Amino acid sequence: MTGTAASRSAGPDPATPRSAGPDPATPPIIELAGVEKTYRVKAGRGPGVGFRALNAVDLVIGTGEMVAITGPSGSGKTTIINLVAGIDRPTAGAVTVRGSRLDQMTEEQLAVWRGRTIGIVFQFFQLMPTLTAIENATLPLDLARVGPPRERRVTAGRNLATVGLADRVDRLPLELSGGEQQRVAIARAMACNPPVLLGDEPTGNLDTGMARDMLQLLKRLNAAGTTVVYVTHDRELAATASRIVSVRDGLIVGDTGGRS
Repeated sequence: MTGTAASRSAGPDPATPRSAGPDPATPPIIELAGVEKTYRVKAGRGPGVGFRALNAVDLVIGTGEMVAITGPSGSGKTTIINLVAGIDRPTAGAVTVRGSRLDQMTEEQLAVWRGRTIGIVFQFFQLMPTLTAIENATLPLDLARVGPPRERRVTAGRNLATVGLADRVDRLPLELSGGEQQRVAIARAMACNPPVLLGDEPTGNLDTGMARDMLQLLKRLNAAGTTVVYVTHDRELAATASRIVSVRDGLIVGDTGGRS
């Protein structure tokens, strides 16, 4: 890979913002059109029964938005995140992210696409326990074979510094606090400089103070041009976003800033 290509894959630099919010003149970066998702729940030896998690959902998110998806447990909000990440497939409807129809891609195509397009931050961090912070943050670059190994470590170190962990790069996850582990998870998610960052209850395992700090970090990444979409139960934390989408019983029941 050339030096130019490697630099495009480097982590975010808050000193050089790429955008300041959604541009109505550009196509949406995320679009769900008539999306339904039904899970088959086994019932003894029978064929099972269907549970509809999403019902004819339409959702459009513009490039540069920061969107919180809220709703009670079982409302379908995590299903939306999984569909946008290409982790799950719709039963009906179309899921388009950055111009790619995810519902029409093979698993192999999705894996390559996901590595270039999506960063994901989970509630329980999901760090590799035997790897140091910098090794965890380097992992996506290793898997995607982005640049030479030495450059990957430099990129990971820069991302860890961005999230305030320059002095924790050689610590194992068990040697870090919950907030520090989540910061490593964010540095890992941003390793390949994806245009979209998704969070599935990214603050759910943190105390209130750490949760607020984490969302301020997400706001800084968003200000640098990353489209951020995250799930939360907490209305106060949802208010950190510029737009709130409310989900209940598989339907979008509220949207403070939907695009027409």
